[in-house]
Parts: sequence; structure tokens; C-alpha cells
Amino acid sequence: MRSVLANTPGDDFALYVVDNASPDGCGPRLAQTDFGDVRVQVICLPKNLGFGKGHNSIMDRLTSDVHFILNPDVIIHDDILPQMAQWLLDHPGVVMATPQLYFPDGRIQNLPRRKPTPWLLLARQLAPRFGGVMQKADEHYTMQDEDLTIPRPIEFCTGSFAAIRTDVFKTIGGFDPEYFMYVEDADLTQRALRQGLVYLLPQFTATHAWHRDPMRDAGKFKMQLKSMGRYFKKWGIGKGNV
Repeated sequence: MRSVLANTPGDDFALYVVDNASPDGCGPRLAQTDFGDVRVQVICLPKNLGFGKGHNSIMDRLTSDVHFILNPDVIIHDDILPQMAQWLLDHPGVVMATPQLYFPDGRIQNLPRRKPTPWLLLARQLAPRFGGVMQKADEHYTMQDEDLTIPRPIEFCTGSFAAIRTDVFKTIGGFDPEYFMYVEDADLTQRALRQGLVYLLPQFTATHAWHRDPMRDAGKFKMQLKSMGRYFKKWGIGKGNV
């Protein structure tokens, strides 16, 4: 929150902090904190609605031209939010975009992806353990066989940090609330692609303390499988075409 506020000048900006009934009580503590900035609004939900549905809770409050989706483990280092918003407004054919994200130690995160297929999602999970053909499939899925140093269209925009035209976000109904967690960003991207292009913007960067929990937690892995089942039932299992 502090990195966003420190690096986002101007009054035409609002930061909505949604707490999904965190069991440690951090939501109410945040709500009572004086950040010295009237642009901050903390919303404490009475129960955990899931990532997408919790995010949708602020839909009626939005009056912006561009809406940003930010995970709480994202740190920005300069004023990329207004710059990304202006880039979107200057490119009317593009409705959604993501910057290049890095781990805290400076390693690049391979988050721009092609449209998911069951094989590519399986390879994504197994590549760190088995390498070989799984690793090659994962590299294809994460577009490492493309030039990602220049702005270019993508088919899967990460939900950890995404910019989307607010009118488009409202038109498509925000996140599908039936996904509790996982793959809801792939679904959002597919619906955004019906409205226009989705882009990677590597000229903008941020830090993301990303953890791949499903491989370490059986409950989260089961949740991911359920979300994947919903996604493929809705969108089919055909290949993407970037």
C-alpha cells in the first residue's frame, strides 16, 4: 500500500484495499490506520469470498478510466500506474495490460502466457520437478520462445498485476465469482479479449513476491484442479493462437 501511495501522485486516484476476512485481524487494523491519504479506502468483508468475488465487491465504487488489479505482495518503485493508464488510453484497441514483474532478488517472472490447455497447465506444475519435455512445454506456455522485451499481445494476463479499462471491467462483469481461487485471471483475460487486445508492457516493471503454493499444499492443489475444470468446461481445451 505504501509503495503505491508513495509512487502515485495526483488526486485522480483511489486505492481500494479489500480484506477477505483475514483471520489475523489485519483488515480491521488497516481500517483503523491513518495513512494520511484520503485516497485510501479499506473494505473489510464479513467472510472470505475468494479472490475474484472479493475483488468484485468494489465494482460499484469505480469511476476511473483505468482499473488496476494488484496483489498485496506487489511493490512498485516509480509512478508506473499513471504511465500504464495513459498507455492504455493512448491505444484504444488494447483493453488490458500487465507490466514485467520480477522476484525480489531481481530474477524475471515468466508470467505472460499463451491461452491455457490442460497439457500446458500440467507442464507448468511439473516442470520444476521433472524438467525435460515438461520444461520445454512450460517455456512455450510462458512465451519464452518469443521476444518479450517489446510490447506485444498475450492471451493470459496475470491477476497479480493487471490494468484494465474500467468500462470493459464493468461490461464483462469483473471476475467470474464461481472461481474461488486460481485460473480466475485466465478467465478474465479470455472475456477481455472479446472486447479488444491484451498486452504485455515490459517497459513498466514491478516486484512481486510470488509463491507457487499449489505444489506444496494439497488443499490448494485440489482447489486449483477444480478451477481448471471450470475453466476448460467454459472455454474448451483448444490451443491459443498468439
